[in-house]
Amino acid sequence: MDINYCQVCGEKLTLKQIGDEGMIPFCETCQKPYFKSPAPCVLVVVINEYNEVVLLKQDYVSKTHWGLIAGFITEGENAEDTVIREVKEETGLNVKSYKYISSYHQSQRNLLMLGYLAHVQKAEFIKSCEVDQINWFSINDAILNLREGSMGKQLFEAAMSRFEDLL
Repeated sequence: MDINYCQVCGEKLTLKQIGDEGMIPFCETCQKPYFKSPAPCVLVVVINEYNEVVLLKQDYVSKTHWGLIAGFITEGENAEDTVIREVKEETGLNVKSYKYISSYHQSQRNLLMLGYLAHVQKAEFIKSCEVDQINWFSINDAILNLREGSMGKQLFEAAMSRFEDLL
């Protein structure tokens, strides 16, 4: 999101050289720089005791591709709380344990995606209104159903290669 006016005094921002950060929007009145920071989110590979993976479809994201659970970190929340909340909200499942895997930057929407592997016990889904389809997939089928080159597929491959001993 581009910021053009100071959030404190409302003055129009100018560009100012800030150290090695380059030209940054700056309020001359408040002497405050405004950095364009990415929105923090989580991206979660959810796996059960039978080595099945949750994939879902959300039509507002893609009508053709399956994906992983994802969501924004809200004010006052840490990334781990967001993993637990998003898995519960989108699937109805309770996270038993989780491990941080890697981070990814999505440049189109300026998102910083923090990737996790979460373990749950297999149960019936209670899907949220945001989810159009949800299913359990074997590890082999999950990798085939994630879009090539997507952050979801990158996270899934990283999670499977780094944490096979946890499965």
